[in-house]
Amino acid sequence: MGPKPKLDHPERILARVFSYVFKSYLLHVIIVAVCIVTNVLCSIRGTLFLRTLIDGYIDPMLKASLAGEEVVYDGLLQAIFTVAGFYLIGVIANYLQGRLMINVCQGTLNNLRKELFSKMQRLPIRYFDTHAHGDIMSIYTNDIDTLRQMISQSMPQILNSAITIVSVFISMIILSPVLTGVTIFMVVLMLFATGKAAGGSSRYFVKQQKELGALNGFIEEMMEGQKVVKVFNHEEINIKKFDELNENLCESSRKANQYVNILGPINAQLGNLSFVLCAVVGGILALALDPASALSITVGDLASFLTFNKSFNMPINQVSQQFNAIVMALAGADRIFKLLDEEPEPDEGYVTLVNAKEEKGKLAETEERTGLWAWKHYHKADDTTTYVKLQGDVVFDGVDFGYTEEKTVLHDIKLFAKPGQKIAFVGSTGAGKTTITNLINRFYDIQDGKIRYDGININKIKKDDLRHSLGIVLQETHLFTGTVRENIRYGRLEATDEEVEAAAKLANAHGFISRLPEGYDTELTGDGASLSQGQRQLLSIARAAIADPPVLILDEATSSIDTRTEKLVQEGMDRLMKGRTTFVIAHRLSTVRNSDCIMVLEAGRIIERGSHEELMEEKGKYYHLYTGLQGA
Repeated sequence: MGPKPKLDHPERILARVFSYVFKSYLLHVIIVAVCIVTNVLCSIRGTLFLRTLIDGYIDPMLKASLAGEEVVYDGLLQAIFTVAGFYLIGVIANYLQGRLMINVCQGTLNNLRKELFSKMQRLPIRYFDTHAHGDIMSIYTNDIDTLRQMISQSMPQILNSAITIVSVFISMIILSPVLTGVTIFMVVLMLFATGKAAGGSSRYFVKQQKELGALNGFIEEMMEGQKVVKVFNHEEINIKKFDELNENLCESSRKANQYVNILGPINAQLGNLSFVLCAVVGGILALALDPASALSITVGDLASFLTFNKSFNMPINQVSQQFNAIVMALAGADRIFKLLDEEPEPDEGYVTLVNAKEEKGKLAETEERTGLWAWKHYHKADDTTTYVKLQGDVVFDGVDFGYTEEKTVLHDIKLFAKPGQKIAFVGSTGAGKTTITNLINRFYDIQDGKIRYDGININKIKKDDLRHSLGIVLQETHLFTGTVRENIRYGRLEATDEEVEAAAKLANAHGFISRLPEGYDTELTGDGASLSQGQRQLLSIARAAIADPPVLILDEATSSIDTRTEKLVQEGMDRLMKGRTTFVIAHRLSTVRNSDCIMVLEAGRIIERGSHEELMEEKGKYYHLYTGLQGA
């Protein structure tokens, strides 16, 4: 067993939660606090009226009745209506508090979700490679929901309890210091029980939230890989794994709640015992002592005090019952803030991509879309700005890279791609082909060497602008919920319907789209589950085509397309690649024969390079790969 998870600095987490609430809803919180104070004071006024009712009205009326005198009710009715007015004000304040807290709670959670999603969009790819997607989803759902209960219920309850305790304590001191001492003694016992429960369960609430995230992550993986599970008959194995994760969660939840669930009944019984002790001691003080004694109390005093005793013990009991929600919320908030505190993807670039036009042989920036792009490079040293035409000239100069500092996966990579050239990467799985393309768009940053784009170090180019100049067709296609047209337009949101259809025709996707029930307006869901893998890949190619970038990266772009479909798309791909620098990764070596240069990688090194004919003459690694494929 490893060390039990522990909630670090809960007071800081709580303060940070409050900061989110106060930042946007300070006025609401102030009004809620006023409503709570009003409600508590009205309740205390009603309780104190018991003393007046008994000592000022009921007792004199009984004596008058026994003496045969006339009983007058006018004063009593007036007092009752006055108290009823206080209670009505309390009801209105309580209603207003509830309505405002709904806005405060939902508004705060809305802001948190927005900030979470905004932060997630700015995290590096590395974060998503190292965190289960289901665990991240658990932050948006379970962890956020724990905050909902704390903000909407626990926070107002604690504030209400604090004000009630102070107000009631002052009232009890005024009524009877002796009975107040008895009450305080019982409260100390209740606080001791609460402290024991806190120490026994807080660490398990933290563990519970983490294991809930792990369970959600496992479920998400199983849903995405359901076909693979069935192909390899892993249902029983996965059931056992799920049972194990579920049992861990169940055990953590059981241990987290076992103290808390017995805390309420214990405190309730201690509260009842406190009430009985005060009733007994108060009865003695009221009956046995001389009314002139400083310790003596009236029957009205005792009735009011016993009500205050319940009011004093109840907030402590209520807080102890809210302990469960508070600790769970702090554990959830800890996970939320850890995501929010993740370092965003660094971007120190300052070279931007702008629309350009030529004037007297020089490039100039323009607001119009001209189809000509340029890199806007500000030189701080001499306060000048230069413009470099975007052409797609890419150079790797002695690049070393590793996903971790301990292990280098690319070694001394040197290559160049002139504008319009087609560069292919081939080699065994894990040789580093996809890694090279991930470095071009700066999904990861290199450890050594330089990558230049149109003569500019890509570290100087803003990442958004760099990626805007690249068109990428990934091996894993992903289609979003929406129409076919919207999915193609994802490559360039301002594209017209005519441009969408032109891009589809270029990728030879127009034919199958036209046969869909609603054509380009057909709704896609579940990552395009209603389409074949080849059709989804064609849409992703059309999405790259509509972006019209000068550089294309095709990572196994035709790997999921059958031979017949591949022939149809090849012509479109050739038109798409014409005039563009293209990097192609392909296991089907027949698709890279016409490349200007083929790079053969092995264990993160370029071991061969040249045209298809040159490499075949060398009879090296490429020759064996190619002839082995042909013989298959």
